[in-house]
Amino acid sequence: MNKYKKIVLSNKIPLFIVSWPAAPTATALIIFKTGSRYESKRLNGISHFLEHLFFKGTRRRPNTLALASELDSLGAEYNAFTAKEYTGYWLKVAPGKLAPALDVMSDMLLHSLFKPKEIAREKGVIIEELNMYEDNPLLHIEDVFENCLYGDSPAGRETIGTKANIRRFHRTDFIRYLKTQYGAGSAFVILAGAVKEKEKRAAVKLFSAFSANPWRDKEAVREKQMRPQVKGLYKKTDSVNLSLGVRACPLGHADELKVRLLAVILGGSMSSRLFIRLRERSGLAYTVRTGTEFYSDSGYLTTQAGVPIAKTAAAIKIILAQYRKMASLPVDGRELRRAKDLLSGRVLLQMEATDNVAVWYARQAVLRPAMITPKEFLRRINKITPRQLLKTAKKIFVNDKLNLALIGPLKAETFRPILEL
Repeated sequence: MNKYKKIVLSNKIPLFIVSWPAAPTATALIIFKTGSRYESKRLNGISHFLEHLFFKGTRRRPNTLALASELDSLGAEYNAFTAKEYTGYWLKVAPGKLAPALDVMSDMLLHSLFKPKEIAREKGVIIEELNMYEDNPLLHIEDVFENCLYGDSPAGRETIGTKANIRRFHRTDFIRYLKTQYGAGSAFVILAGAVKEKEKRAAVKLFSAFSANPWRDKEAVREKQMRPQVKGLYKKTDSVNLSLGVRACPLGHADELKVRLLAVILGGSMSSRLFIRLRERSGLAYTVRTGTEFYSDSGYLTTQAGVPIAKTAAAIKIILAQYRKMASLPVDGRELRRAKDLLSGRVLLQMEATDNVAVWYARQAVLRPAMITPKEFLRRINKITPRQLLKTAKKIFVNDKLNLALIGPLKAETFRPILEL
């Protein structure tokens, strides 16, 4: 696998270069250590809104058409994303076209105009994006689950914000947030793939122009759960979408990789325990998936499923039974080997694309206490034993870490009596 090189620019921005000369593309990702976790309640949603505004024009490229046309003429793929702990801007091009693409990207991030008329117009776009998520329970259930976990705190609020906030934001809000959260003190630059020497020099020059910023850190998560928690969003639907999971650990914790393996074994594939029991044997669900989320100071494992309204309790009981089993019996050696191979295979397949490589190193740089390469990640995964997995399962599959979120025509409190591990 490809090794990385770290360069620290004159303004202290770390530049990571993951060189892959034979790659068919080159990717640039600029990621800022800010997101919805860094917002007050009044500003909830501003990170995501600001992300949209960077595509609306600069002094040299005065509108979206000018920006997009120039990137399109380079054959680029490009976009941005906002998460709870970071916001990223990326582009992917053919070899040899990275330097002019970086010029466009740096111009967007340094010289955007934030015209009031563009802000007013974008409010409607973002409200429609919010409506889209709310109309899709399969997507929205993750937000309901995190609100169940973290409540009315930055960690529990939705990244996109509220309609009231979106409508209320003014240009001064964005400028103030930009000056605090965007700059050399919170930026990381990753170049991955067929990156030429002149393109490295261009990146150094362009991103050395970022100024220092005061940067305000996020509010820490406080894990204060004493008993199982439930959270419901009443919605007239033909089925119930549920997310039933447990608090786990942050990224970089000694149990992190074990929790990842537990998720794969429980519901990470078509051969996983919950896929077989919920879908193949019981016919209760089309979609069944156990996944993990790791933040810098918290994390969780959860199983999501869409089930018939009348069978919701039965599905919950099946998931809980598999959690109890995981915490009481060691995983069979063959099953563990299959899970390791599956997880390793997915990582290797990810590394075939330069944009995925860039995201890997970006998340590492922003969130993990110490960066690990894909190769080291796989080495650590392969060292995990059934006894270690059982020990971790016993820690997390307990009542005072258990959380249930539901979207559908049911009251979540109805299921509290059966939530027991």
